[in-house]
Amino acid sequence: MRLVTLLIDGAPRAGVVLANGNVLDLAEAAREAPGAAGEAVRTASLQSIIEAGPKALDLVRTLADRSDRSAQRRPEDHVTMAPLPSPAKNVFCVGRNYAEHIAEGDRAQNQKVGVTEHPVFFTKPRTAVIGPGAAIPIFPHVSTSIDYEVELALVIGRRGRDIAREDAFDHILGYTIINDVSARDIQRRHGGQYFKGKGLDGSCPMGPCIVTADEIGDPGNLAISLTVNGETRQSSTTARMIFDIPTLIASLSAGMTLEPGDILATGTPSGVGYAMDPPRFLTDGDVVVCTIENIGSLENYCRVQ
Repeated sequence: MRLVTLLIDGAPRAGVVLANGNVLDLAEAAREAPGAAGEAVRTASLQSIIEAGPKALDLVRTLADRSDRSAQRRPEDHVTMAPLPSPAKNVFCVGRNYAEHIAEGDRAQNQKVGVTEHPVFFTKPRTAVIGPGAAIPIFPHVSTSIDYEVELALVIGRRGRDIAREDAFDHILGYTIINDVSARDIQRRHGGQYFKGKGLDGSCPMGPCIVTADEIGDPGNLAISLTVNGETRQSSTTARMIFDIPTLIASLSAGMTLEPGDILATGTPSGVGYAMDPPRFLTDGDVVVCTIENIGSLENYCRVQ
């Protein structure tokens, strides 16, 4: 399934994309569905549906299979938001997870960090999340070095702590796309730590949907790319990740509970703007498109604030 959140009459509504391209308004479709699963789906919150677990997701599948035309929304009748527009927690992220990206960063900064022994984690605040088609804000008084990073992100569907590698995929609901927008000068200014430079408002475009794990294929072998104004800047495959998805989940969950709706972005390949010679940062009016195989494309534009 392809799960989305729509903005309809000023309010967010959970939906599922149908084969005809329309979106089923789940709260409307589940108005007579019984039990706790029906109640969860009627909340119109994708977060509530995820928290309700497999029975709620099974109900969503049933509603999609039996979709009533009156509960369908045509693409032109709504705005697609980030699938989880206000996550319950900060978005978890992984840094330095593609060897070519590490190498280009080391060259650009004239240093030698190399591959770390363990994954590098940081977070982006909830206020950073924006959806497809939204403006990536540029704040010239704060940063003049806004960069892009296309990333495969996973969404947790089952609660767990100290999750073993072999059990990792059992805890994943599905996958989406994140653009880890980064203010490189702020990163340098604050000692190289990631949070402030990657936590500005609007610095976490997400979407356009969550594709459930049963439909994604092998998440460890997906084409991943990014363009700026139609020019390809990043092009790789998730097979080049240094720390694979089971390793990331096992490491992050060690002593830390992961909960339904938690989001983990898995790192970016080479081709970022700051590593070019000369560096090429995002400017007002730039259109950035992130594409991942079997998920789709996430398009945003840049706007000076």
